[in-house]
Amino acid sequence: MRTVTTRRRAASVVAFTLMALGAATMVVPFLWMVSTALKDKSVVFRYPPQWIPSPAQWQNFVDIWSIMPLARGLANSVIVSGSVVVIGLFTSTLAAFAFATLDLPHKELLFTVVLIIMMFPAITVIIPQFLLYSEIGWIDTLWPLIVPGALGNAAMIFFLRQFIAGLPSELMDAARVDGASVPRTYWTIYLPLLKPAMAAYVIIVFMWTWNQYLEPLIFTHSPNKQTVQLAIAALVSYYREQTNFPIVMAASVIAILPVIIMFVILQRYFIDSFAISGFKG
Repeated sequence: MRTVTTRRRAASVVAFTLMALGAATMVVPFLWMVSTALKDKSVVFRYPPQWIPSPAQWQNFVDIWSIMPLARGLANSVIVSGSVVVIGLFTSTLAAFAFATLDLPHKELLFTVVLIIMMFPAITVIIPQFLLYSEIGWIDTLWPLIVPGALGNAAMIFFLRQFIAGLPSELMDAARVDGASVPRTYWTIYLPLLKPAMAAYVIIVFMWTWNQYLEPLIFTHSPNKQTVQLAIAALVSYYREQTNFPIVMAASVIAILPVIIMFVILQRYFIDSFAISGFKG
């Protein structure tokens, strides 16, 4: 008995150590970014490293707004990410509901097409997309960044469909017996039960859309159409020779705050979405 207990403790220690190391690889760079954002540029590369700036240069967070069009970049990112999340949440949940519950012609074939789309790297369709958007006059606008995501996300449709498939099939039967229409069944019965999965959708899609770099770089050119990621990239290029890394890090901290806030607000539902596999009753 002691041998089994000792092995379990040893396994727990090893697992905890590995998780702690994994967490450190993600947390330490973030802490260093915040620390650098509060430093004077003359002490960034001081050895040994100064983790707690003394004194803290809060002026970096004030100066950044006048140095670069950060406000414009944040506004564009909010417009793009907000539109993709809100509209895409509706279209993706609707598609997942249809795939999981409705008897549609060629439903399995259509769902297979969705799975195939997930396997294609996004980079493979960049050139066809650029040619198409050029023809319809969408280049250097926010439409190429909004419309594809707002029409639905293949990976999230699959995730939501699997979540709905885990719900009791009696829900749809009961709705039909009560005479509820398909839209009403979707809106009043299934949508409230999808809250944990929808929270996961919001976090994942918002983070993915907010951090997009390649698509905004290719489809937009004007400074007033830049997202926050392009604005920071332009700032990095400008300050590379001047080595003013605190200014760059201050902009990066401001840019990452919306993602952190979103995760903190929805983290409980995000965890529940992966913990819940179905309902018993």
